[in-house]
Amino acid sequence: MSTVRQAPAPVKRAPSPPGPGSLTKTQRWLGRDWRLAALFLAPTAILVGVLVLLPIARSMITSTTERHGQDSVFVGLDNYLALAGDEQFRTGVVNSFVFTSYAEIFKVVLGLAAALLLHHRRRGRAVLTGLLLVPWVVPTVVTAFSWRTLLDPIFGSVNTLLTSSGIGPLLADAHLVDSWPAGWLSDPSLAMPSVILVNVWKGVPFFTVCFLAGLKAIPADQYEAATIDGASAWQRFAHVTLPGLRHVMTVTVTLSSIWTFNNFDLIWLLTQGGPGDVTAPYVLVAYSKAILQLQYGAGAAVTLVMLPVIGGLVFFLVRLLRRDSGTGPLRGRRSDGQPGTMRKALPWILTAVFTGLLAWASPEIFWKAVVVLGVILLIAAVVGRVVSTLQARGGRRTSAVVSRTGSWVAMAGLLAFVLAPLYWIAVTAFKSEGQVVTRTHDLWPTPWTLEQFSALFTNQPFGRWYANTLLVSGASTVVALICAVLGGYALARLRFRGAQGFTVTVLLTYVMPGALLFIPLYQLLIGVRLTDSLWSLVLTYPTFTLPFATWLLAGYFSSIPAELEEAALVDGCSRVQAFGRVVLPLAKPGVLAVALFTLTNAWNEFLFAFVFITKDEYKTLPVGMQSMIAGDVVPQGQLAAASLLVSIPVVIMYAFGQRFLTEGLTAGAVKG
Repeated sequence: MSTVRQAPAPVKRAPSPPGPGSLTKTQRWLGRDWRLAALFLAPTAILVGVLVLLPIARSMITSTTERHGQDSVFVGLDNYLALAGDEQFRTGVVNSFVFTSYAEIFKVVLGLAAALLLHHRRRGRAVLTGLLLVPWVVPTVVTAFSWRTLLDPIFGSVNTLLTSSGIGPLLADAHLVDSWPAGWLSDPSLAMPSVILVNVWKGVPFFTVCFLAGLKAIPADQYEAATIDGASAWQRFAHVTLPGLRHVMTVTVTLSSIWTFNNFDLIWLLTQGGPGDVTAPYVLVAYSKAILQLQYGAGAAVTLVMLPVIGGLVFFLVRLLRRDSGTGPLRGRRSDGQPGTMRKALPWILTAVFTGLLAWASPEIFWKAVVVLGVILLIAAVVGRVVSTLQARGGRRTSAVVSRTGSWVAMAGLLAFVLAPLYWIAVTAFKSEGQVVTRTHDLWPTPWTLEQFSALFTNQPFGRWYANTLLVSGASTVVALICAVLGGYALARLRFRGAQGFTVTVLLTYVMPGALLFIPLYQLLIGVRLTDSLWSLVLTYPTFTLPFATWLLAGYFSSIPAELEEAALVDGCSRVQAFGRVVLPLAKPGVLAVALFTLTNAWNEFLFAFVFITKDEYKTLPVGMQSMIAGDVVPQGQLAAASLLVSIPVVIMYAFGQRFLTEGLTAGAVKG
């Protein structure tokens, strides 16, 4: 009996990507993947269009009107022309520039220092990173409450500690403060530095995590090659570390600058722009005109007049990153590939101009900042010089001891700066009301008691606020995550006309501050009858979480090798199947990182919830906690207990998810 051998069936191969000649006329005009791109970008386009672009358009129309009684009269460009002679507006712009500039400088310095300390640490890095993340996690209302109490000129722990240690009078003798005890938030010369300090405290964790992700992405062989060539520690830092962090620094500083420039919540909760207008940013000026003075047209003009400036910065960022990633033209280089003279000189020219503007805008703050930065850099330089000298002389063991000691001292100082306000919140939450009022045993409860927690749930609907916050944060995070995953993949992988324009449009949503957006959004929500509803927050929260989430995921998707997706296409998968079965599982760290970011932002949001919700049963935790303060009566113990309960869940999530956060940022922030 013979067997008949059948010829093997031919292997089915997916057709190779079509060349220009095989594309249809529509594909040649709109791009090869325009259909799938339209499908994936539709949720983001609808959300951004309805909840951001439409309100912006309405604000532009409003800025050309003036309110006369119940009527709005068209006045053309009069509101914009009036800003030229508006002293309050000029002060607000200068304040925003000063606030943002100094905050970003110190966040870069401290964030980079913290990232370097953590990057070289083998033991306890996860725990230390989790501790440094806590200020960024806690809601803004918690930050403002804790620092307002700590900086109180009479009862604040900062003055008490500095007086007992002798540092306070020394600061007065050095003319860093005008008098002692210092009125940190009430003294016109100290109010802005104090607000900057609080913003730095809250923003350093974000810079630390981003820089730590960037450091992990630098190949170790570059350091080894530099060491073999005899480079010192400073030379390795200047020629390997800083160039390796260029991408992540550009993204982090630009995005953080936009957030800081448009900051409203923190300054309003700390000083309400006072004393006088010394801390009032331009956003608060717009809020004051539009809401407090009911000059909607003038308020809209204040914010819109800054739109081209920040929009230009965002467009520059997109072009820069596209050029660095190899998708755009290389400019400013000679034919041999080396940077041109103008390209080398431009950063120094911009630095000189920027420094001159800071010195002109804030001469009192400028020299104080120079002193503080000088001390920080001098200490770092001295320690580095000592270590290098010991290594050169062969004292490796001694140099290692000095290096470890300096590292631990620096980390201890950084942790003290980060954890001191949180420690104050924790101990105050467990004090009795008598201890809080009389300020006995200020740094340690005696005895420990749960009195404040019991009063919190008895006197306030805290449980309801908690449930509302969980529901709104979870639902808005899901909405933002779905849109960001689809939109990020489309921007990273699909070829279609208008990709760069869409990216710029998404990033421009960062430009519009909540102080302007909430007015037309409120009118829109009234029209669809969603005010005083948790749905109003679920729908509007993604407007400020979606842009960064889309940007981060686009960078992460770009870091996944395209060959894996092509192999799935060869095996017969469609583009959507390859995305769901291959790309999306590999992007899990980036997706989890985005989920943590969006959840934290939704958990901390204050302004939209404050405006859109008026009924107590629908309030979220930040607004509910703010409502606990009645005039000058501040229930410090109950607020501390509430702050502790608000912060614990997010801290736990970050403790378990920081590995995914760092891994997601390694590809997303660096490649994006």
